[in-house]
Amino acid sequence: MRQALCLVALFLALPLSGCLGVATPSPSDEDGTGYPSIWERHTLEWNWTGSYARVLEPGPHEALPVQEAFIDVDTTGTWEGGPNTAEVHLSYWLPSNTEAGEQVPVIAIVSPYFDYGSPGSQSSPTNIVGAGRGEFLYDNFIPHGYALAQVAVFATEESTGCFDYRGDGEGQGIHAAVEWLGTQHWSNGHVAIYGKSYEGATAWEAAAQGSEYLKTIVPISGTTALGPLLYKNGSAEARSQVMHSNYGGSILDYDSDDLDNLCGDVLEGFLAGPTRYGLGEMDPYMANYYDERSHIDKALGVYNGSVYWVQGMQDWNVDPHQVFGGPPGTHWYQTYIEAGYDVRGMHGQWEHNYPDQWTKHNNQPSGYGGEAIHNMTRWDWGQDLFEWMEYYLKGIGEKPALHAQIQRNDGQWRIEETWPPLDATWQTVDLAECSSSGAWVGASSTVTVSCPALSSSHDLHISGLPTLHLDVTPTFDGGQIFAELRDADTGLRFGHATMDIRYHAGGYEAQTVIPGSTVTMLMEFQGMDVLLPAGHLLELVLTQTGEDYLPPACGNACPVSVQTGTMSLPLIERDGSNVLITPQGDDAANNA
Repeated sequence: MRQALCLVALFLALPLSGCLGVATPSPSDEDGTGYPSIWERHTLEWNWTGSYARVLEPGPHEALPVQEAFIDVDTTGTWEGGPNTAEVHLSYWLPSNTEAGEQVPVIAIVSPYFDYGSPGSQSSPTNIVGAGRGEFLYDNFIPHGYALAQVAVFATEESTGCFDYRGDGEGQGIHAAVEWLGTQHWSNGHVAIYGKSYEGATAWEAAAQGSEYLKTIVPISGTTALGPLLYKNGSAEARSQVMHSNYGGSILDYDSDDLDNLCGDVLEGFLAGPTRYGLGEMDPYMANYYDERSHIDKALGVYNGSVYWVQGMQDWNVDPHQVFGGPPGTHWYQTYIEAGYDVRGMHGQWEHNYPDQWTKHNNQPSGYGGEAIHNMTRWDWGQDLFEWMEYYLKGIGEKPALHAQIQRNDGQWRIEETWPPLDATWQTVDLAECSSSGAWVGASSTVTVSCPALSSSHDLHISGLPTLHLDVTPTFDGGQIFAELRDADTGLRFGHATMDIRYHAGGYEAQTVIPGSTVTMLMEFQGMDVLLPAGHLLELVLTQTGEDYLPPACGNACPVSVQTGTMSLPLIERDGSNVLITPQGDDAANNA
């Protein structure tokens, strides 16, 4: 084992630190539910022979044969040029205890990915248990008395209507499915939505509709708002230009059944990306497209359920900004907590993956989660989620602890009250005291900034969203800076930030910048939880663009002069009492 047993005992016996932000270890089965304490899970035997996590104890029920349903939805006025009625198709599996008249809760996966892909190579339809996420729920939850539903959004699989990518029409169809699932004679009226990526986005779409039956959502790297997904402070991801058209092409059957998918919303999606990228602050309309597809703000105060938020800290598909970002000065995760929602989090150093998706975890390179692989896969994810669902869908057991499980870049897990921690102290680095390799950031010029060691006596734990405020002078109404933060001594990447200079105030509103005038770019890094060894220097590498992002729309004609600036780092101190040792046996797949 990677942790000596004596250290296990030491960690469990350490006194509490007394610091805000540190969760308190609890003894085994303190609440009388029969669940082992999360602090003791590493001592238990787990089934890690398959491709996903399993609950500790199998349930007594069997799955009944699949059933299907079509739900009629009045879509009058929903789509410009679209049909006035549409159907949502879903398939569902009931546990055998419903044959005796028991009512059960429902866990739903709502997705465009059923029967998805070009003709002849489509994925499975709703009536086949989906690989990965569907199998995980089918094997773990149906035996414990849960129903599983797989729901196809409008225009996908056998659902009709327009493919209204993340739009109001799609939300209307999702809402109809939740209402149907919550009112069936076999349902106890409690519905959850679970899923990753787009299937996490549909959870937020449902939350924004405010159904009384939706009791919890589990978005795993789920999109919360389309605009910030595709544009980070105005910097455009490459996919931003083709997102709607790529999905639209993959869900078409290329026959007469596609005719009801040809409506104004589809055309609008084809134009949204190029318009936002090319026109920026002069975009006359497309803000409406992205505003309609922002769900996390609409759900706040409307949704009446809990949130189990799961995010990959090295996710470049649905990046951590979708959870920890928000309007300037706010972060969605903490905003929901402060609004009174029950929120729990699990944030590992994985990419665009589930917590237990070990085959993908193994592929991560150094600086992108590679140093955490040995301790990354959460083999207790099935049990963790089971305890959450038992309480919020069945009312069994005491209320789960509302904490955040966060993994540091070296692999160590901790339990915090929230993340980013509220007790961080901010250390400001004046870039004028650092050495710089140059002053211009452009298509062929890069600036590297090396800063003196912040501490020679102890390691520094950076936990949260560092900021970088750069005073810059543009040569054009446009330009862009991509900043990467590294350990200068080892070259290890810690994280990145990016910004189009027209969005220098932060957020989503572009402003015209005047060539030759100095502005301050208020940049914020993606969330990071990293350890800087004592005596090591920090390094900033400033380029015009990086990895997933397009160059600025002005191309090679808009270099930016960097004058000076400040970097602020959120630092925390922990005494080890909140270290969480996770199950990682010698035979576990990610240790192979």
